[in-house]
Amino acid sequence: MKNLLKLEELFLLLLAIYLFSRLDYAWWWFVVLFLAPDLGMIGYAAGPGVGAVAYNLLHHKGVAIGFYLIGVMSGGQLLQLMGLIMLAHSSFDRILGYGLKYTDAFTHTHLGMIGPAAKH
Repeated sequence: MKNLLKLEELFLLLLAIYLFSRLDYAWWWFVVLFLAPDLGMIGYAAGPGVGAVAYNLLHHKGVAIGFYLIGVMSGGQLLQLMGLIMLAHSSFDRILGYGLKYTDAFTHTHLGMIGPAAKH
């Protein structure tokens, strides 16, 4: 099941890359912005609760798809770009085993514990 879910995430990543290729942005924008959703980690400076909310907001696929669709409907390529970067990044994170965060600790995700807290 774990590999099947990773395969699903890979296809979502590839979809985001394909849809990005349809926008009028140079590829370097994708490379430069790919890690931008991780700026949500700054919220952890205010504590794990605020950090989890900030991180999850920038890594939630529903939010990403929402930005993209609003961009499509309004003709706003910047919103489409934001949504696709968020989708691509979040899918890549899920492939690596990083999930949405619980409010108790950064290492506690919906996919299990990460980092030194993970039990193998």
